[in-house]
Amino acid sequence: MSLHTIPGSMATFRRILANFPDNLSLAFAYGSAVYRQAGPNGGRKNIMLDFVFSVDDPVTWHSKNLQKNRNHYSCLRLFGPNVIAKVQNNFGAGIYYNAMIKCDGKLIKYGVISTDTLIKDLLTWDTLYVAGRLQKPVRFVSFSENSLLRAALDRNLKSAVTAAFLMLPESCSEEDLFVQIAGLSYSGDFRMLMGEEKKKVVNIVKPNIPHFRELYCSILRKDPQVVYKENQGRLEIDKSPEGQFTQLMTLPKTLQQEISYLMGTPGKNRDVEETLLQVAHDPDCGNVVRQGRFFNLFSSRNCWPWRREDSLGILFLLDHPDREYPLHIISRKEGRNH
Repeated sequence: MSLHTIPGSMATFRRILANFPDNLSLAFAYGSAVYRQAGPNGGRKNIMLDFVFSVDDPVTWHSKNLQKNRNHYSCLRLFGPNVIAKVQNNFGAGIYYNAMIKCDGKLIKYGVISTDTLIKDLLTWDTLYVAGRLQKPVRFVSFSENSLLRAALDRNLKSAVTAAFLMLPESCSEEDLFVQIAGLSYSGDFRMLMGEEKKKVVNIVKPNIPHFRELYCSILRKDPQVVYKENQGRLEIDKSPEGQFTQLMTLPKTLQQEISYLMGTPGKNRDVEETLLQVAHDPDCGNVVRQGRFFNLFSSRNCWPWRREDSLGILFLLDHPDREYPLHIISRKEGRNH
């Protein structure tokens, strides 16, 4: 076990998971309570544990969870599992969070997402909300034999590498690559726009390079678009127009469409492939991809905090006045750990 993994965490995670209904297609723990981060907050104790549960049938799962853990829910519990599932599926990133839950002696937050929504996000980067978390090291606690989900998880990692290649110089280090990958899901995050810790991404990567390497080394070894000098921790990326076109054509659909929109000429209709070919020959290709990533994620996320963890946390506090948690604890700055 790496020195930067919280000791004894897997046993703790499994005990926590035992308090919830079965039939999870995937369950993972993430954030600074799982992998230590550098920076001023890196040594904090008693950090909220963050989980994501993927379920095939949200209505059935919420119904069972209401029977077992009714007090986890805000006042939405009064409307039953069908309404909870509709809120989950129809707003924000398709994930429903219960926050500030005491479970097995730990303070936790858990999000529930449908398996279909998760697979879509992994493949298309429609929101990059859960897919972005899964581009960084996480601890899988439960994993079903869902071949489509496993393939989508693998595709998400390969897409992260490709997007990072397009934004990096021809020669770079492993750390440069991992920082670029870890930053993908922060591009549209309102917290970064409003001055949250600027070194957040570097603080995630630096103590956890072995975990990032474990995630990505096999992909780098097989990728024809890069020469991976593993012993030196260096990469030589194919930055030729042909190489960049190949990379652009394998990006997730949502990012391709956003790049095409940004590069579109008013009054002229061109297909995505034609636009991407133009971008591949553009000396500023990396910045075009960076802008496409930013505008897509910002437009899809700029209202998330009020729909998801913050709003549900406020409902929780209003519905549980006996809980003495300061209001700021439910903010995304405090409650969401990448």
